[in-house]
Amino acid sequence: ENKSNVTEFILRGLTQDKTVAKVCFSLFLLFYAAIILGNLLIIITVKTSGQLNSPMYFFLSYLSFLDISYSTVTAPKLIYDLLVEKKTISFVGCIAQLFAGHFFGCAEIFLLTVMAYDRCIAICKPLHYTNIVNKQVCGWLVAASWVGGFVHSMVQTVLTIQLPFCGPNEIDHYFCDVHPLLKLACTDTYVVGVTVAANSGAISLSCFVVLVVSYAVILVSLRTRSSEGRLKALYTCTSHITVVVLFFGPCIFIYMRPSTTFAADKMVSVFYTIITPMLNPLIYTLRNGEVKSAMKKLWSRKV
Repeated sequence: ENKSNVTEFILRGLTQDKTVAKVCFSLFLLFYAAIILGNLLIIITVKTSGQLNSPMYFFLSYLSFLDISYSTVTAPKLIYDLLVEKKTISFVGCIAQLFAGHFFGCAEIFLLTVMAYDRCIAICKPLHYTNIVNKQVCGWLVAASWVGGFVHSMVQTVLTIQLPFCGPNEIDHYFCDVHPLLKLACTDTYVVGVTVAANSGAISLSCFVVLVVSYAVILVSLRTRSSEGRLKALYTCTSHITVVVLFFGPCIFIYMRPSTTFAADKMVSVFYTIITPMLNPLIYTLRNGEVKSAMKKLWSRKV
């Protein structure tokens, strides 16, 4: 019977070229700083502003918190590894990174789905919106997102941790994830791979269906509105749709498939672990007059 004797893994990282690594170090350090500062600004603005008290901004502040948490799982390690020759991570650290990545990532998928439901109610039933999506409901929806992320992550982690790893121990990635680890297991991983793909696929597909249905209902309800009303309603949804496309697209490419790895996986992973969390604050502030106004008031009070 195979037993695990691997105590650490070696990460191949993004690149083996030292010159490219130095350039990437500067870029990703800048990106990570932008993620922290941009999303913290969103959280502080929502929490301190009296005008951003609707459920949409309540969910937005939690989205920013998840963006910070999700990127922190991988970005600091990636940045550090770009400067060192040997990129290692302990077995326990690797499993912890896998769990945290899937926990925060799945919670964000559920939260984005909740935000689509929120927009659907706000546009289709504006007179009953505050009664349907009240503070208690908002709290339960956010809690459900956390619980859903935890359950998904536990399934992925338990399926992976029970596999034997007896060498080699080199992961062709810049962080620990399920598919690269399955390649290193010294046993048949077909059943585990199918289960992992089914778990991720079921969540991604069900959330995607809810998103599509929500926006289909919105589009149908807008047929009776004036052209000005339609434009205003669609404008409030544009930011959310943009974030959904940027986050869901790469995630579906990586996780809604059998346990295989492609050369493009690393770059696609960079997109949803670093680029999207960095762009989210820009997307929501540049297209939202209320957020920009609240930020200006916050800045004037500080000055």
